[in-house]
Amino acid sequence: MMISCSFICVYTYIFAVLINKVSLDVTVEGFIGGSVVLPCSSTEHNLKLQEVDVSWRHNGSKNVCDLIPRSNSIETQDTRYKNRTKTFPEGYVRGNFSIKLSGLNHADAGEYICLITPSDEQETVELIINDFFVVEPTTEKGNQTTDQEIQEEIRPDSVKKSWLWILVVTLLIVLSLIFIVIMFRRKISSCLMSGERGVGSDTHEVLSPDPHYKSVTADDRDEAAKAGE
Repeated sequence: MMISCSFICVYTYIFAVLINKVSLDVTVEGFIGGSVVLPCSSTEHNLKLQEVDVSWRHNGSKNVCDLIPRSNSIETQDTRYKNRTKTFPEGYVRGNFSIKLSGLNHADAGEYICLITPSDEQETVELIINDFFVVEPTTEKGNQTTDQEIQEEIRPDSVKKSWLWILVVTLLIVLSLIFIVIMFRRKISSCLMSGERGVGSDTHEVLSPDPHYKSVTADDRDEAAKAGE
């Protein structure tokens, strides 16, 4: 029983860690000289932009940019990100606070955190920089909408899909349930077998004749009567 409890505790811990990983982390890959979109969105509906404050931070301290209400104010922005960040104001009303970071270099790698207040939402993006050098095209994209541009930048080969983590979590849950069911059935089976052995032993004791017991016959009764006379 102690072993089964240990397995359940281990699976529960792994499940909690993976759930946290799925819900918070997104991994994006970029190339030297290229650009990437760092996704961030709010789950709140009917946002009042005058009450919302959004900021992006790199590795916990560097100010990448502040969106609302400062509208990417360059006064508070770290100098290394000036003229390298692009925001999408048209998406603010839909809760889309993604940013585009261009001119990538190795120093840009690391953890980016999007903080949304007062809803206290936080989205973490891990940026990985590869060594391939990319020259960004200078041609205009015409009248593309914000969502189209963001979707174009977030390519399937640059984002590690969260469905892989979901698959792993689902597999662990299934294995945990199978293990619990097997242990439960073994426990029930063991209890039933113990009960059957106990009943059989009691019945045997009741039905087994006493070795010192002797049956009384009619002749024995007649002799007892004559002795009494």
